[in-house]
Amino acid sequence: MSELSRAVNATDEEIASALKHAHLPSLINVLVHLTGDSTLLDKSIKPAPMTIGGTPPGYPEELENRIHDLALQTLIHGRDHGFEDHPVDETLLLDMINFIAGVELTDEYIPYALDELNIAPKPEEPPLEPAVTRNFHVAIIGGGMSGLLAGIRMQELGVDFTIFEKNADVGGTWYENRYPGCRVDSPNHVYSYSFKPKDWPQHFSDRNALLGYFQETADEYGLRAHTRFETEVRELRFNVGTSTWEIEVEGPNGVETTVANAVIAATGQLNRPKMPDLEGIEDFKGPWFHSAEWDHTVPLAGKRVGIIGTGASAFQFTPEVVKEAADVKVFMRTPPWVATNPVYHEYITDETHWLLNQVPYYQSWFRFHMFWTSGEGLLSFARCDDSWNDNIQSVSPANQKLREILTRGIETHLKGRPDLIEKLTPWYPPAAKRMLIDNGHYYRALKQDHVRVVDDQIECINETGLRTSTGEQFDFDVIIYGTGFSASKILFPMRIYGRDGTELREMWNEDPRAYLGVTMPNYPNFFCLYGPNTNIVVNGSIIFFSECEMHYVSKCLRHMLKHGYTAMDCKPNPFESYNEKIDESSLKMAWGASEVNAWYKNANGRVTQNWPGSLVEFWHQMRELNPDDYEFTLRAEKVVGTAGLEPATT
Repeated sequence: MSELSRAVNATDEEIASALKHAHLPSLINVLVHLTGDSTLLDKSIKPAPMTIGGTPPGYPEELENRIHDLALQTLIHGRDHGFEDHPVDETLLLDMINFIAGVELTDEYIPYALDELNIAPKPEEPPLEPAVTRNFHVAIIGGGMSGLLAGIRMQELGVDFTIFEKNADVGGTWYENRYPGCRVDSPNHVYSYSFKPKDWPQHFSDRNALLGYFQETADEYGLRAHTRFETEVRELRFNVGTSTWEIEVEGPNGVETTVANAVIAATGQLNRPKMPDLEGIEDFKGPWFHSAEWDHTVPLAGKRVGIIGTGASAFQFTPEVVKEAADVKVFMRTPPWVATNPVYHEYITDETHWLLNQVPYYQSWFRFHMFWTSGEGLLSFARCDDSWNDNIQSVSPANQKLREILTRGIETHLKGRPDLIEKLTPWYPPAAKRMLIDNGHYYRALKQDHVRVVDDQIECINETGLRTSTGEQFDFDVIIYGTGFSASKILFPMRIYGRDGTELREMWNEDPRAYLGVTMPNYPNFFCLYGPNTNIVVNGSIIFFSECEMHYVSKCLRHMLKHGYTAMDCKPNPFESYNEKIDESSLKMAWGASEVNAWYKNANGRVTQNWPGSLVEFWHQMRELNPDDYEFTLRAEKVVGTAGLEPATT
């Protein structure tokens, strides 16, 4: 839909009321579009540079009133007479980007903004001709956020596909995780597909709203008809003679084998629960379960409950358990850093929904504001400064400032409990581990009289509970494990055999790597979404990454099919060079420089999960395919594009 075709359906009074809920910098950029007046981008009223853990400074009442009055008159005129088109050139667009970000950015953000903001029509490539795609089939593994996206992109490409989903419905992590308190920790206006906005009920919506969103997506795009539910992929083998993948699946009809020309693995990194390596874990006589496999038949009211873990999931379900249980012990290995966001559990107002839906360009600029404040703008706080002497507690002056802000938040929320302040203040730099978002809900739960935080090491689990390294015994009725996922075992437990018969996990050897996070040498026509080094610590939404990755995968398949190739295989040199750059860049970030243990790292301390650059850098690197990075098979066993062989035509 064209932005200027949005219908403003409201009275003057309703418009005026809604404008009081507007994010002012987003509204000012809207007015530049609708009035053509670039002088509104007054540097004296530019938003303050990005900060974390507090409420951004407001604007003088006189200024707010002036902007609201101008917006009111502009929207009334647009409602009654239609909106005028005031083109925005690239110079002005960069000024608008800089204005809403509060800092001076480079022109590398212009192409991203043009693509994201719906300012100009997006160039769309038509589907491939049926003669080109005939008999070509793509297997998509996983029906979660990335798998559904892959299916949509295959439809746009005109390629036949099947989604293999091990669960009974779509939704991925939002289908599987049903623990109380489960919700997203990225703002929903960026944790959503760029092409499918939604009237989210909350700023950070709960599990049911998110599951519903992905179920709606599957229905809207007819993806269920392409999906085999309750069917798990067990093994994949590449057939060199036919340039196809032979796929062993297990489903309602037992074990069977199917064939696909290409595979898109959309299983994610966080879909296999990880239990701690504790002696006697099976000895406990009461109910016990992992949070990702929550047993809702187990009553918690009036019970003694032991919670092992303080990561992202435990952070959300612990307050809910505290409400019911008579006694709660929380066993913590490493405390997380927590950024305060006052709207974390808040509902979005009707007025805000109206602004997003009916005011031209408002949704686009508000989303860019979220892109910056919840993602791109945070990266500078995590970047190391070589001249900074203290990399134990912080890695740069900006990181130290962030540490001070977050520490003040801990002290505020835990006022009156110096024992908890000491235990829950991390010793490591902010952003060395995943930083959590909250509005004080978690800390208030830990302050309850029937809750105790234990930071002694667990020695063993036994029949009645557990014993710590100090010799103290804790008895429970129920034990809940919030101990995360086997993130380093990407694509586990599938067995994937490449061109030469090598199994992928054997090749990786607990050190997963991929070119651009997507492809690996020796595994032709195999593409990862949410693969190695495409995860996030402080910056961004994982949906952003999946959309970038699928843009690249679509480019790969389009190129391969248009040129009559049957296979494309990543060359070793770009693969190695890319991963060397990833490793160098990771050491310049808090999560790579700090010695704190985190699931981002493998046993050797290498960061295998996270993207170390900016979001716009990732966006740019995924825009176009460089055919020189791949060897192409023109027909069975004839490889083109390598030294000494026939060069590939492009």
